[in-house]
Amino acid sequence: MEYSPIYQNLHLVSSSPVKNKLFVFCIMLSLWMYMIYCCVGYCSTMPSLMGTWNPNTKKIPLDSLDPLFGASSRDVLNNESDLDSRGGEDWDEIRSEQRTLDNNVVSSLFNESGPVESKKLPQAIIIGVKKGGTRALLEFLRVHPDIRAVGAEPHFFDRNYDKGLEWYRDRMPETQEGQITMEKTPSYYVTKDVPARIHTMSPDTRLIVVVRDPVTRAISDYTQTRSKKPDIPSFESLAFKNRTTGLIDTSWSAVQIGMYAKHLERWLQYFPKDQLLFISGERLISDPAGEMTRVQDFLGLRRVVGHKHFHFNPAKGFPCLKRPEGNSKPHCLGKTKGRIHPNIDPEVVQKLRDFYQPFNRRFYQMTGHDFGWGSWS
Repeated sequence: MEYSPIYQNLHLVSSSPVKNKLFVFCIMLSLWMYMIYCCVGYCSTMPSLMGTWNPNTKKIPLDSLDPLFGASSRDVLNNESDLDSRGGEDWDEIRSEQRTLDNNVVSSLFNESGPVESKKLPQAIIIGVKKGGTRALLEFLRVHPDIRAVGAEPHFFDRNYDKGLEWYRDRMPETQEGQITMEKTPSYYVTKDVPARIHTMSPDTRLIVVVRDPVTRAISDYTQTRSKKPDIPSFESLAFKNRTTGLIDTSWSAVQIGMYAKHLERWLQYFPKDQLLFISGERLISDPAGEMTRVQDFLGLRRVVGHKHFHFNPAKGFPCLKRPEGNSKPHCLGKTKGRIHPNIDPEVVQKLRDFYQPFNRRFYQMTGHDFGWGSWS
């Protein structure tokens, strides 16, 4: 009888009890390894209900997943406050993480593979101005499904430029095809080197500027600073180099930021005017849907955010966001965010209005918009 080589090997193994046990052990070990491999492969295809985990991500209550925002109890445009100066370490960042988690959950449940997401450099940036209403605008925009915005202000082009574009990209949220990546850092508008740096990144970047009556903006700016440094001098003493002569101190940042035309000249050296959109902080309160229509058209988006998303609260004097398809209570920015402005000497206010008048007039001419802070002609 002829034996195959395999049969001969088996015969040799079976001839020794020790070898026979070793052979069985090897077979069992191979089976266990194969089973573990199969389990790992199967588990890796299971959809994750927890989304993408980041060790730096804050814990977020699932019952708070909601694209709505809240507003300041005294001044809806005064909500940029301390957080913005600290880089936005607040509910705004949490809201961004909530939205990311919510999207991941839905994607996992209904599409096992999910849409392809990646981090991209922003195609649009809210570049200013501080205390103008940039936080309110960002939260209005977040209602739109085609916009993904980073929560914390990255301050890349003014404070972290030496860290490189890859660092900047890594700060951005993941987006799907067709979604716009955005960020906001209000100090960009007044920082000398920023226009050239953004242009170097992408000359096609869309830029949004939220402006507000420069006198009111300066007082709001001072109010924020005083809330953190109660011992600072009075507004009147900071606003003037010489109170007697009425000479305004243009080196004080609260005054300097409101010289909008001066800063705009620098931006127009790098970007055509049609790549900048100027939003009125006042109209963002009185007609948020109208201003949002302008923003959505400027970004080439569907007009999703409209009148149905806003509820004006007459007691507080500003709009709140609501779910148009439901009957839930409108959500407004946190009640503790607003600050009562100090009483400023009317004579000082008038001197500031006179000081800003030529800058306002020039700004109206450059933008083609009358913001209502002074004479057009």
